[in-house]
Amino acid sequence: MSDTDPSSRPGSRQRPGVASVPVELAERRYEVLIGPGVLQDAAQLIESRLGPVRCGIVTDRNVAARHLVPLETSLQAARRHAGTIVLEPGEATKSMARLAELTDGLLEMGLERSDVVIALGGGVIGDLAGFAASVIRRGVRYVQIPTSLLAQVDSSVGGKTAVNSRLGKNLIGAFHQPALVLADTDVLSTLPARELRAGYAEVVKYGLLGDREFYNWLEVHRASLFGNDASILTEAVRRSVAAKAAIVARDETETGDRMLLNLGHTFGHALEAWAVAQAFRFSEAMGFAPVGTAAEVSRHLSSVGLPTCVSDIPGPGRPTAAELVHLMGQDKKVRAGRLTFILARGIGEAFITREVEMDRLVDFMEREVGGQEAGAA
Repeated sequence: MSDTDPSSRPGSRQRPGVASVPVELAERRYEVLIGPGVLQDAAQLIESRLGPVRCGIVTDRNVAARHLVPLETSLQAARRHAGTIVLEPGEATKSMARLAELTDGLLEMGLERSDVVIALGGGVIGDLAGFAASVIRRGVRYVQIPTSLLAQVDSSVGGKTAVNSRLGKNLIGAFHQPALVLADTDVLSTLPARELRAGYAEVVKYGLLGDREFYNWLEVHRASLFGNDASILTEAVRRSVAAKAAIVARDETETGDRMLLNLGHTFGHALEAWAVAQAFRFSEAMGFAPVGTAAEVSRHLSSVGLPTCVSDIPGPGRPTAAELVHLMGQDKKVRAGRLTFILARGIGEAFITREVEMDRLVDFMEREVGGQEAGAA
């Protein structure tokens, strides 16, 4: 998908180096603006796209310490700041109890249906604030300002919002598309290496599932990306977002192609890179991918410090084969008792299948876990 340049529009005054990717959803079309400095320009960018709206900010304590001041300053200078709610960081915040508190807080700001909720943070804040926006006054607009690489290339785009249930993650939620996404690549310079690696696992996945050319580009440029090269970061985020936007435009509510974005998820959300490598190994074991494909994927992931097998998981409590298979059975993508797998015929050639026999999966997982544990001993 080609990017557009909205900087030529009257009143945009968009700074150089900012890319725009449209998410084409008919009357709910929106832009993802990517590049350095967009956080400082938030008030102007929001007004140029959404009009003279009042904005209520939702963030967490850690993000607030680093990035809240420039956002509040921008909105206050334009007289668009309705208030700020600062939550505790971490997955525990994505709960029904915190949702109730958040919706009350946003309503107390006096936000009207024409106003905007701003989600400033990573995936937890984006999911929670987006869901709150979907239900207050039967739905208000919201703007995603993702502050992690993972959120910039994944959760901020596509409209998935949710909180967790005691029965599982993200089981209570709604599809509610943002009205605008502002992905400031400057904020990524504050991330620890571990969080950059977590985001990179999602970036490389777009190449692995459907774009061999992008994967080849990452082979050349991944070191510069981890060196915080602004132009390389912007291009990596732009190409990732364009890939996701194209899939979301075809399948907004994940009934078809959008499931491709779950490459590796069936094998485990907690360690995305390990799960992706495992999906390629399983593809080889099933005879779909040529021998050597999984080794190439593992080499690439390992080169940036990402785990590719169970023995790479630090600390005690590594899962057994039986535990992993059980967890797969709880996956939201199970249909009529059969797991949905995203497998691959090669790099850039992912596909969806439910035609995997359980005994083949169990045998594979026992070899994976048993063999790796033996090798690590």
